[in-house]
Amino acid sequence: MTARLDEQALAKPRERQPLIATLAAHSLFRPLAALGVLLLLDFLLIPGFFRLEIKDGHLYGSLVDIVNRAAPLMLAAIGMTLVIATRGIDISVGAVVALSGTVAAMLVGGTMVVNNGVPEYVANTPMLLALGAALGIALLCGLWNGALVAGLGLQPIVATLILMVAGRGLAQLFTDGQIVTVYYKPFFFLGSGYLFGLPVALFVVAAVLAATALLMRKTALGLFIQAVGINPVAARLAGVRTAALVVFVYAFCSLCAGMAGLMISSNVKSADANNAGMLLELDAILAVTLGGTSLAGGKFSLAGSMIGALIIQTLTYTIYSLGVPPEVNMVVKSVVVFLVCISQSGEFKKLRTSFTRRTA
Repeated sequence: MTARLDEQALAKPRERQPLIATLAAHSLFRPLAALGVLLLLDFLLIPGFFRLEIKDGHLYGSLVDIVNRAAPLMLAAIGMTLVIATRGIDISVGAVVALSGTVAAMLVGGTMVVNNGVPEYVANTPMLLALGAALGIALLCGLWNGALVAGLGLQPIVATLILMVAGRGLAQLFTDGQIVTVYYKPFFFLGSGYLFGLPVALFVVAAVLAATALLMRKTALGLFIQAVGINPVAARLAGVRTAALVVFVYAFCSLCAGMAGLMISSNVKSADANNAGMLLELDAILAVTLGGTSLAGGKFSLAGSMIGALIIQTLTYTIYSLGVPPEVNMVVKSVVVFLVCISQSGEFKKLRTSFTRRTA
């Protein structure tokens, strides 16, 4: 009798879940829904929000402006995603942004020369060399963070706090607290140039995102990062070189922050060691968590982090466009951080599961 019931249970087809329930269960559903709500509000409250036009072969519009301004945050969020996936955190991102931008601006600079009676600015240092030096400084910062976390066993927030203070202080020391202006026009192409009608910054982000996604999906690196985030002890016993992996993710995070620093300094045609990248690390952490990456490690989503960065930039654009005081932006972000942290807490998940079972 029992065997017959088992056969009937196996033969009975599974009930298909409704399409809405299937979509709601997807990890990107909530960030996409939040972005959709913001875009809908902008459509209703801001005239011409979705209008796009071409001027001088370049595409202009509110959407292009949002994505362009979100590019540095997207780069920082890509690196932060891998760090958080290993149960880490990096609050030195803003300092690395300021340091790399300062180094590049100081090396490129610009000196007036006259060629055939035409005055023009030339770089003080070959631009490729200057960019390489700036990214090299960022990479060293990441290796420093990784060595403190993986080598000395310091808590990630403590280890990166050291560089958060020292990195910006070093940038201010280089510039004597002054703004360094760049006059060499080719340097501006990275942050404010256009390619095929779109901002160059978008192509940079797309290239970094594609390379990172391929590295995570086509190699075992993504699996190792998940394993370290879920259980670092078990991963080490299974043969994963956890220390080297931790150093790698911090170095990669700082390298992404260094590229963001180059993009910012190129866009504003200067380097401000006092304010460049200020609180960018908090926006990056918020973007990563909004995208569905678990603060407890293991689970991560690069696509979700990109959506999270767009949510933050769209929210900022909406607040400024509606004439709301900028201070409100910080309050709204703090509320969002609070809600995200609550939603990822164990007690909240238990309550949600219990409520779902009762209403089912």
